[in-house]
Amino acid sequence: MDLLAGIDSSRDTMAPFRFHEWLVVEVECDNGLVGTGNAALAPSVAQKVVNHFLAPLVIGADPWDYELLWQRMYRSTVAWGRKGVAMAAISAVDLAVWDILGKAARQPVFKLLGGRLKEKIPVYASKLYSQPLDSLAAEAEKYRRQGFQAVKMRFGWGPADGATGMRRNVDLVKTVRDVVGDDVDIMAEAYMGWTMEYARRMLPLLSPFNLRWLEEPVLPDHINNYAELRALGDIPISGGEHEFTLHGFQQLLDAGAVDVVQYDTNRVGGITAARKVNALAAAHGVPVIPHAGQMHNYHLVMSDLNCPMAEYFPVHGVEIGNELFYYLFDGDPEPQDGFLQLSDDVPGLGISISTAHAGNFDIVEE
Repeated sequence: MDLLAGIDSSRDTMAPFRFHEWLVVEVECDNGLVGTGNAALAPSVAQKVVNHFLAPLVIGADPWDYELLWQRMYRSTVAWGRKGVAMAAISAVDLAVWDILGKAARQPVFKLLGGRLKEKIPVYASKLYSQPLDSLAAEAEKYRRQGFQAVKMRFGWGPADGATGMRRNVDLVKTVRDVVGDDVDIMAEAYMGWTMEYARRMLPLLSPFNLRWLEEPVLPDHINNYAELRALGDIPISGGEHEFTLHGFQQLLDAGAVDVVQYDTNRVGGITAARKVNALAAAHGVPVIPHAGQMHNYHLVMSDLNCPMAEYFPVHGVEIGNELFYYLFDGDPEPQDGFLQLSDDVPGLGISISTAHAGNFDIVEE
């Protein structure tokens, strides 16, 4: 058996990022209220975890005991959970619970988390995948004209491509910077595709372009590498999309590994876990900008001063993965001039399952 057969060593550093499934979890109360949660991390496996391990732990419980429910789920799966799919499953249930709490209180979830701390949420346009430079420039110009004050792009080449690939990565950043100018922030995503040696070589080449951050340059387990890259001082380092719970982020922050925390609420352990990470990050003076857009993240950003902005995925064809959220759910706000708004009048998370595109999906219920 070739153990390396499943590893994509192609020139596209984003190559591992492909999924076409999403888990939707509904929790129904005896008074008829239904909460909706979701998870995109290995959804078919997370579905088994929810149905066979978590559901028996929460059925019959009071949703207002959300901390008890979270601890019960976490401690019952800790021997084989703690990170990854088990936490995604817990996150989905926890999000559904918070949706119920908002609906029961007739308040949007952000009102339960601290209330409105922003008039509206600044968002950055997160797309700009590697492509011909003229197309990349046209897309960047579109976001600039739409009023976004920040954009995130992706690198297209990694260690296997040598110096030529490094030059091409620099060309990508230069193209975007030339289009958006110096008054728009640029973030750049490596999606764990670089080695430490490659990252050390790339940072000085990228330094002239004044990136707001370099995202996930190496594998998330290499916390010391993150800290070392951050200590170089060339470019702020972000991460946390693939970290889980308060305990994981305590290690990340104690090591001084990141300038920006980027958990994903439907992975980190849900809102119950995310709000604790927010408090920890604030104590360390590190801002939190959750990974991905989506309503569960927006509610946390709206209600926390230490969350200065949010990510937004412009909607287009479903070849990447995160766009599936917009096809599965109704309720996400559209940004205007680089900002989006949450309503004070929509209780819960403010999403509902969409039927408009149901014919395009194979729905597996259990």
